[in-house]
Amino acid sequence: MKKQLFRILTITSISAALWSCNQSDPVPKGTYVQGVFVINEGNFSQNNGAVSFFARENNTADADVFSLVNTGQKLAGGVQGYDIAGDHGLILVDNSAPGQDKIQIVNANTFTSEATISTDIENPRDVVAVTNEKAYVACWNTLNSDYSYPVGYVAVIDLATNKVTKKISTDKGPEKMIFSKDKVFVGGYVYGGGTKLTVISTSSDAILSSITFKSAPNPIGVDANGKLWVQAGIELFRLNTETFAIETTLKIGTDASKTPGNFAMAPDLSTIYFVLSYSDANYVNHGATYKFLITDTQVNVTTPFVNRIFTGLAVDPTQGLVYAAVTPSYSQSGYAVRYRGDGSLVDSVKVGVAPTGFYFKQL
Repeated sequence: MKKQLFRILTITSISAALWSCNQSDPVPKGTYVQGVFVINEGNFSQNNGAVSFFARENNTADADVFSLVNTGQKLAGGVQGYDIAGDHGLILVDNSAPGQDKIQIVNANTFTSEATISTDIENPRDVVAVTNEKAYVACWNTLNSDYSYPVGYVAVIDLATNKVTKKISTDKGPEKMIFSKDKVFVGGYVYGGGTKLTVISTSSDAILSSITFKSAPNPIGVDANGKLWVQAGIELFRLNTETFAIETTLKIGTDASKTPGNFAMAPDLSTIYFVLSYSDANYVNHGATYKFLITDTQVNVTTPFVNRIFTGLAVDPTQGLVYAAVTPSYSQSGYAVRYRGDGSLVDSVKVGVAPTGFYFKQL
């Protein structure tokens, strides 16, 4: 069972105010050198995930860049992640059928298909570029027959040969990864059962340490002081990236029934945004989006940044705008909504089905 199955009941009930978008001609092929890529997970059973694209100055998008550029080809799965290593764009494709998952490699500037890696890739969850010719891909592995999680792994990708050169074992359900200097910090999926933050050396592709938490650790990012922030349950931890010692612990409120997620660090590396949500007895999702500073001694969960929830958050390093993903349902297009730093609305852009993340490309 894939990640979307765990949240489909709650996501479909998100209240979404839709903004009208005027249609325009698609962006010509070969103009993807700068702009915003949107990761659309798609509908699990329909394998219709896509990567959308729009220029920052526009409010219309190409809903499916890969199919637009590569005539007659489709990604054929849910899109779980996208990153760029050198001139290579890596799209993680998670098909609903076992054994059909893959990494689709494209030219990062034109989005033309270059290669596909399917061997040793099962349930890919996140990707980070380590060098121009090497990337890491976190994989859940093949789920057990009862849909429980086995030990996962990080696949080391050689982009010179387009092959997996090594599989580094991790805890169950490896999820988000944060790359900092010569290390990658690998978190876990909240429903996966794993509780360890795995630290990998990017020079040796070997595990340096495993740090245990009370619940699945979610690495957020490295701040302006070079410290790693990690969320686990309703707690936030600030870690020393050299010694791995926990230096600070902050509570995200006191209600353990509420789930924090979709953390995004601002370009100043001092402000962190996140969604705090919960489901009622009818599986209707409620909550709001908040922010805090890395110097705060407590997290304010009484005054929202925006009084609504989103399926993804990111902050554009060029303009400083907050990008929020809206998923009305798994049967219609979603939206990328842009906010200023004070929480005021800028506009919205219609994208693909079930947007969950963003990649900002600049010259």
